[in-house]
Order: sequence, then C-alpha cells, then structure tokens
Amino acid sequence: MIPRVTAENLIDRLAALKVLTGVPREQLEWLAAHGELVRYAKGEVLTRTNAIVAGLYFVLDGHVSIQVDRGAGPHKVMEWLPGEVTGILPYSRMKSPPGETKAEMETETLFISREHFPEMIRECYHVTANMVHVMLDRARVFTSNDLHEEKMASLGKLAAGLAHELNNPASAVARSADGLSARLDELEEASRALGAIGLTDAQWAKVHKARTLCQAAADASFGTSAVARADREDAITEWLEQRRANLTAAYSLAGSAVTIDALDELAETLDGDALDAALRWLVAGCATHQLASEIESSATKIYELVAAVKGFTYMDQATMAKPVDLGQGLRDTAAVLNSKARLRSVEVKVDIDPDLPRVHGFGGELNQVWANVLDNALDAAKKLVTVSAKRNGRSINVRIVDDGPGIPPEVRERIFDPFFTTKPVGKGTGLGLDIARRLVIKHRGEITVASEPGRTEFTVTLPIETGAA
Repeated sequence: MIPRVTAENLIDRLAALKVLTGVPREQLEWLAAHGELVRYAKGEVLTRTNAIVAGLYFVLDGHVSIQVDRGAGPHKVMEWLPGEVTGILPYSRMKSPPGETKAEMETETLFISREHFPEMIRECYHVTANMVHVMLDRARVFTSNDLHEEKMASLGKLAAGLAHELNNPASAVARSADGLSARLDELEEASRALGAIGLTDAQWAKVHKARTLCQAAADASFGTSAVARADREDAITEWLEQRRANLTAAYSLAGSAVTIDALDELAETLDGDALDAALRWLVAGCATHQLASEIESSATKIYELVAAVKGFTYMDQATMAKPVDLGQGLRDTAAVLNSKARLRSVEVKVDIDPDLPRVHGFGGELNQVWANVLDNALDAAKKLVTVSAKRNGRSINVRIVDDGPGIPPEVRERIFDPFFTTKPVGKGTGLGLDIARRLVIKHRGEITVASEPGRTEFTVTLPIETGAA
C-alpha cells in the first residue's frame, strides 16, 4: 500500500527526491503549493501516444514506464522510479510522447501543470536547473534508444536480403561440388580409355588444341544470348551426329570456346573409337573445368558479399573517429542492398570520384546514413537510383537520386521529423531520416533534399579531413 502524502510531510518527501537534490526549501514549498497529488492504479495511463503532455510528474512512489510501438509491438524504452520525474519539462520542445506512459504498479505522483512553468522558471531557479539536466539526460537516452532501434531494424532488413544473396552462390557451390565428384570419375575413366589407344604425337597435338579451347569459356563472338547458345548447341549436335558420336557432349562443348574448325581438325586425325574416346575425354575435362569455374565464381561472390558486410558494419575495427573512405562505404552499402534493388527491378549506379579525399568520422555511422537514404530511394524509385560522391572545394557532396514520383511539399517539410513516416504500419519506424540527419550533423555536415515528379535528390555535404590534399 502506498503511504499517503499529507500536507505536513509533502515538503520533506520532495526534499528526499534525488531529482530535487540541493533545491532550497522555499522552492520545494512552491512545488507543494502549486502541485496536485495524483494516484494511479496499476496499468493506468498517465499520457497517451501523440496526446499533449499536461505537465511534469514527480514520482513519489511506484513505477512508471513508456512503451513505444514501432511496428513490431509495444516495448519499454524508458522507466521512472521513486525520486525521478517524467512528463514534459521546462524548455522541452516535446509536444507529445512517442508512446504510452503508464503506471507499472500502484503509483503516486506530484503533478505540476505546464501552465505553471513560466512562474516556476521565475521563482524556482534550482528546480528549473535540475529539470534542464534531467531533460538533457533523457534526450541522450531517447537518442541512444532511437539509434539502437533503427540500427536493429536496418540490420534485420539487411540480414534478410543478404540471406537471399548468399543463398544463390552457396547453392551453386554445393551443386557444382556435387557434380564435380561425378565428373572427376568420368575424366579418370576417359583418360584411361584414351591412353590405351596409343595416339601419335600429331594426334595428341590436335587433341590438346581442342582441350585448350574446351577449358576456356565461350567468348563474345559466339553470342551470349540463350538463342545464340541454342544455335551453337544445335550446330555441335549436328557435327556429332554426322560422326555418330555421343550427342550428350553437345551441351558441354557449346559452353566452351571450342570451334567447329578445331573439331574438324580432330576428326581429320581420329575416327571411330579413337575419336569417340577423345571426345569423351574432352567433354569430361570441359565439364570438370566448367564446374570448377562455377565454384570459384560463386565462392568469390560469397567472399565479396562478406567483405561488403564487414566494410559496411566496420566489423573488427575500433569504435573511434578515423579517416573514412566514403567511396568504399557507398559501394559496400550498395552491395548489401543489392538484393532489394534486384527484387524491385531497380538499377543502382555508383559514380565515385577516383581521387575522393577522406573525411574524419565514424565509418559505420556514415554507412548507416547511406543505408537509410538509399533504402528510401529504392522504395520510391521506378527504374534507377544514382549514388555519386564528388569533391566540392573543402567538402564532399554525396548525392542519392531516384526517379520516383517525388515528395509532396507538405510531406517534404516533415521527412526529417522523428517518427514521421508515410509507410504503412510495420513497414517503417519513422526514424531513418531523422537518424541520418543527426549522424550527419554529428559529423559537422548537412543533409538536404530537393524533389519534383520524376526526381528526388538527397545531398549530404561533409567536410574533408583536416590535412587531406
């Protein structure tokens, strides 16, 4: 049971609150005279989401918390215990809370209406000074929570995209490795059969010439379209039919650089069982080489994706300001968002000045800026997003441009406001651009937007690192 606060002990109770440490007694008397004792049952709401906050609440006993729902259900972001203060504070620009403030248990507060703030600022200097410190501490906590929330949301989206991106090359590696085992057995058997024939040096020369071509991928002269590949496969199939050779060789040979002329030269020196054995050896070697190339290509893709993720997150690097390569950060960000771009059939062009100087700052935080802005651009774009970075005097301008419908003027004025979003519930936190703006300001930069139908351009201007050329 909460002890009742009486007129006799109220001032002593206020003096014991840590948030009012050092406040003269006459100012505590002012609070007692102008305040109202308000008791809340467990679960009762002090302030609702987006409602105007009526004033400040000194928590005399109990437990108060604020819960915010950013699309994944409400969760606690801050709480207040006896001795602390919640609600609107003097000089605060907050109008309404981002979530619901309620009592976690039976709670008793001293409520000071915001109507009394002008007088309190005049009459209670020490109280006001303490409230300003509380406000600054609370702003830091909310900022930290917002950054964490947005970072987790971004990581969730990136993880889903990267899982898809990594699945394709990983599956290709597994598939090719499985096929490679069988092809190696075929190659070994074909090698024994060809060796048993006893070819002359001249015949071996023709076989090796064809083998060299088989180990190279088909070049552009053969055409890269599916139709060109089918035509080439038909031509090789016809060549094999004329010599009554195994037709299954056509697929592997069509994917290599072997030419009909090279096959003709081979047929001039070999025929019958010898030609068939040579073709089996060529096909087995060609298929083995193609599978090994697929494994190498897919493994390289996985390596590049992992490298991009490490670069994007600045994994394994000290969390201190240092020279940052903006170009690499922009390329890494585009790489980790490539899955979303492909899913939306949007092309992302990256144009980085080759002699771009470095900036001084936190690479991971700047990459968060690029990710937030680029993610929005991909949502808006029809076909194209352009990312560029150019030097402009002692600054660097990073521009992210999309060809979407544009941002209406009434929306453009609010896009950097915290919790403002035009996306459906659960699809956006309303913090992406707010956090991007905060991080840019932290790096002594500026972020602006210009928009019209068919073109929206976000420009981030950052100072070049001191001492850079």
